[in-house]
Amino acid sequence: MSSSFVIAIDGPAGTGKSTVARRVAQALHAGYLDTGAMYRIVTLAVLRAGVDPVDDAAVAAVLPALTFESPTTADRQEHVLDGDRVTSEIRGSAVTLAVTPVSANPAVRSFLLDRQRRLARSGRMVVEGRDIGTVVVPDADLKIYLTADATERARRRHRQNAALVGAGTGEVGLDLAAVATDLHRRDSKDSSRTHAPLQAAADAVVVDSSELAVEETVARVLALAADRGIRASDASP
Repeated sequence: MSSSFVIAIDGPAGTGKSTVARRVAQALHAGYLDTGAMYRIVTLAVLRAGVDPVDDAAVAAVLPALTFESPTTADRQEHVLDGDRVTSEIRGSAVTLAVTPVSANPAVRSFLLDRQRRLARSGRMVVEGRDIGTVVVPDADLKIYLTADATERARRRHRQNAALVGAGTGEVGLDLAAVATDLHRRDSKDSSRTHAPLQAAADAVVVDSSELAVEETVARVLALAADRGIRASDASP
């Protein structure tokens, strides 16, 4: 049994990465890192500073003064920016609309990379994002590229948005067509950006979850982990 490991789970939005990564981490008694939340926190800081998200130089100028927490528990995570709890705010529509240009900014990606690598290699970790297996931890013990067809991804994200709004923790629109359009926009920009584009690592295992329930996807990832000697420990991370 591995005393430490990194499982990288990459893929586009709406594939169920967060849910799958959390459940895999819980099953393995491992830590969990949501790198997407880190980009959302930076985006919120940019918006609070009144900076245009597409102004790369101005966005970069915000970074040195940033103070935020990066939780690594597989349970509900509390995100804190400059002493303020922002767990709900980083999932709101303003951040969702601005996070793509901010996350494409090379200065932002460089700023977060060291922290992401340090946390990813801090023990038994499941890390999710868009460039984990290609950039953040290219030597991860297991690399998963989670995908699903565009229609199914839009349905899933639509349901997720509705749940967030119903719980009072989200502000994004509920129109399915708008969700599909936004996912296509993000896919195109994430896949075509020059710095750390969204793509499957050459040695990643592609898991298509289009017709799989969450439990089935989790079971498939756990089976792949077991093949590499990664199993649950007796202790929590």
